[in-house]
Amino acid sequence: MNSLTTCISAALMLAPLAAPLPVHASDCTRTSTGFTPLNEFATGEKYLSLYEGGLYPGNQNELPPSHLIRGLTEAKTIKPRAANGTVSANGRIILMSIGMSNTTQEWCAATSITQPCGATSFMAQAAELDTINFNQVTLIDGAKASQVSTQWDQPTDANYDRIRDTILTPQGLSEAQVQGVWVKVANAGPTVRLPSAGADAFAFKVHLGNIARALRVRYPNLRLMFLSNRIYAGYASSTLNPEPYAYESGFGVKWAIQAQLTQAAGGGIDAQSGDLSPSVAPHLSWGPNLWGDGMTPRADGMIWECSDFSSDGTHPAVTGRGKVGQLLVNFFAASPLCAEWYRAAPPPRGDIDNNGIVNAVDLSLLLSAWQSSEPLADIDDSGVVDGADLTIVLSDWTG
Repeated sequence: MNSLTTCISAALMLAPLAAPLPVHASDCTRTSTGFTPLNEFATGEKYLSLYEGGLYPGNQNELPPSHLIRGLTEAKTIKPRAANGTVSANGRIILMSIGMSNTTQEWCAATSITQPCGATSFMAQAAELDTINFNQVTLIDGAKASQVSTQWDQPTDANYDRIRDTILTPQGLSEAQVQGVWVKVANAGPTVRLPSAGADAFAFKVHLGNIARALRVRYPNLRLMFLSNRIYAGYASSTLNPEPYAYESGFGVKWAIQAQLTQAAGGGIDAQSGDLSPSVAPHLSWGPNLWGDGMTPRADGMIWECSDFSSDGTHPAVTGRGKVGQLLVNFFAASPLCAEWYRAAPPPRGDIDNNGIVNAVDLSLLLSAWQSSEPLADIDDSGVVDGADLTIVLSDWTG
């Protein structure tokens, strides 16, 4: 009997003596929390009578015009790049996930880069589409199970070397080609809820600021950082990340983005999120909003059923992954920040705001930048906004 067989036999003999692993079952009775989805707050409504809703300030769910313009300006610099980071027609644009177990399950759900993604995941759904610019865009799953927020918040964190050495390099890719990221992270085992000054939602806001800066250090050409909140956790049977903490993570996302908006408007650096200026951080905005109140339908009809979750009520099952995957597909297809580089058929050149039509808004944007070097309105990349750019807008005019 060889040593391996001996070890196996011994393990089997001892197995009955070992304590059984705890088995958690979802609490399927908790079909609602009564919380309002962040994007469905009524005018004047506030969570805990303190915190306004909306994905963006002022209970708004669309990118504020100034932040949209900054995002579009950043998006215009996203180009195919060679491994050394130089713009190249034969280069790649990497859009990558960053985060934890839920994130990797929803983005790809494969255990290695040699395996196909799970059928309902975002990457699997996206692979079936002919509307994505796969001639230049590469989707990468950088997320990994059990990797909480603080394992992404410094550029020296092991996760970044892992992505470089085990995912990018084996595929002939590099950190210099990462230009967009979807970030869905969380703090494990939260215990302090709002409105406490020590609430996990406030700590989460701090972590997101640190993550934004760490990402820019590791990925110098990163321009866009899309953030999402957690899915419903009312069915959770463990303390990993139950309600109300999954819900309150949305406020952490909202506040981190708001900190960048405030800083850009001259309001100073946020004490919690830190410096989020373009020189040290990518443009922050919402990705898909994922939280819904269990079986209470959102305005778009989405519900979270107990069967959408694994036995712990926290991680998504196949159907839950499919719901997030579809939300991601829809988001990237519709986002004006992704129109020029992600879509197989980019918008008309004169569509400066990438909303699908060329109208007075685009003309206004062009005229407000007249004779400047504003890259967003410099459609022909001549270095100055002039009559040539105006001709493009007028020739593409749809009204």
